[in-house]
Amino acid sequence: MSSPTPPAYTAPSGDFGPTPPAPRFRPVWVALLVVGLVLGAGGVGAAWALSDDDPTGDGAAGDARRACEALEGFDESDYGAKGAKGDIALNRYAAAVVLSAAAAAGDHEYKPLAEAMRRVQNQQLRFADFAEPAVQKDLKAARSLCADM
Repeated sequence: MSSPTPPAYTAPSGDFGPTPPAPRFRPVWVALLVVGLVLGAGGVGAAWALSDDDPTGDGAAGDARRACEALEGFDESDYGAKGAKGDIALNRYAAAVVLSAAAAAGDHEYKPLAEAMRRVQNQQLRFADFAEPAVQKDLKAARSLCADM
C-alpha cells in the first residue's frame, strides 16, 4: 500500500482588506529640509562673521574700514548702468551697506556709519535715483563719517 500524498499547498485567496499605500514623495518635507539647511548655514555664517576669531585681529574696525573703502570706490553715476560698470557700482554699494552693518554689530562705535548707510539705502529705494538731493545728502554724511575714521 502506498502512503497518502498530502495536498499541495496553495496560497489563500480572497479579499484581505485594503493594501497600505506606497510611500509617496512629499515636497513639503523637501522644502522644510532646504529651509532648515539654509537657515542653519546662515546661522553658522553669522556666528563666524561676528566671532572674535578674526585672524587679522581687526574685527569691527576692519569691517568699517572695508565698508569705507567700498564706499570710496562707489561711483553713484555708474549705479544702474549696464555691463561691468553697473555691476561694480552695485556690488561696492551693497558691500558698503553690509560691511557697515557688520561693523556696528561688532562694535557700537560704528553704529553711526551703519545708520548713515541704512539711510542712504532707504532714500535710494524711495527715490530710485542717487541724484536726488536727499540721497546725496545721506551719501555725503556717510562719506564724511568715513573720512573721520
